Amino acid sequence: MAAAPASKSYTLPTPLPLDSGQVLDGVEIAYETYGELAADRSNAILICHALTGDQYVASTHPITGKPGWWERMVGPGKPIDTGRFYVICANVLGSCLGSTGPASLAADGRPHAMRFPVITIRDMVRGLVALLDGLGIERLHAVVGGSMGGMQTLSLAANWPDRAERVLVIASTARHSAQNIAFHEVGRQAIMADPNWQGGDYYGTGQTPDKGLSVARMAAHITYLSEEGLTEKFGRRLQDRPDGTKGAKSFGFDADFQVESYLRYQGLSFTDRFDANSYLYITRAMDYFDLAEEHGGKLAEAFAGSRARFCVISFDTDWLYPTAESRHVVHALNAAGAAVSFVELSAPYGHDSFLLDVPALDRVVTGFLS
Repeated sequence: MAAAPASKSYTLPTPLPLDSGQVLDGVEIAYETYGELAADRSNAILICHALTGDQYVASTHPITGKPGWWERMVGPGKPIDTGRFYVICANVLGSCLGSTGPASLAADGRPHAMRFPVITIRDMVRGLVALLDGLGIERLHAVVGGSMGGMQTLSLAANWPDRAERVLVIASTARHSAQNIAFHEVGRQAIMADPNWQGGDYYGTGQTPDKGLSVARMAAHITYLSEEGLTEKFGRRLQDRPDGTKGAKSFGFDADFQVESYLRYQGLSFTDRFDANSYLYITRAMDYFDLAEEHGGKLAEAFAGSRARFCVISFDTDWLYPTAESRHVVHALNAAGAAVSFVELSAPYGHDSFLLDVPALDRVVTGFLS
């Protein structure tokens, strides 16, 4: 992975307590902002990113050169309108795009690596709340997130109930299922089985566990798609061979099928912008996430007395966080007496639908934030 790009950064003025009982000193949170903050600071929207996302929600990524990961949603005149709202997106604690994580230097001047403490989604949100405090924003117009970002929005609503007027949760869940934990474990084992992982101490050695990280990304990427989408895009179509042969089998283990080539590309390109140890820590944080467990075993208790308005959105082809998971959240919100609306949208793209062109999503987001 290339060096972390320059970004706005906020250093927490006090040590950050973690769910593990440990404390992190000198925590930095990298972030980007878009639009103008109103004089009364009432128009701020916090966008929480997913597992492999970053703070570059609506600006060119400095490593890949690609547009922001949600540029279709955030900008002037778009559903999250930067002509009206002051949008904040921060890199989560434990990540590798400028916020404190395993690649950051510890007090002894060496990277934390596997000495970095295991973190939780709630720890990530503690860092985000500290950033909001540093920016002087006491109450958000809205907090918005999809996938792991949705976990953060729920955590903020449950643990800091007065910090957001609106809570938008997209393609997410209140706890990680056994199946999701299993997929993450496959990815982690792929990384740790790579000899170049070196027990996590690969920084500065010139050898990084790119093969393991690539496989982890390939396995995860499958869960972001739908069978319908894969079939429509690739089917069983064969690759053209380097010698110009059209659609022929190699009778070997090259990428014969187009879907194989696609996954290999996704895996290899991921290693250019992400740190393997960060992948380990963030997936573990997601696996630990169980909002009901944090509140006495009853999810409704997490939202007791909440004055925020909630909107929960799912997609009919998302099998990573299926609609049943969203309904579970909605039922808990109803039991807590919270104001909540819910919609299941139809889209062929699977879990990644929240990142792609789904006009119905645009309409729902626009309406909820207005």
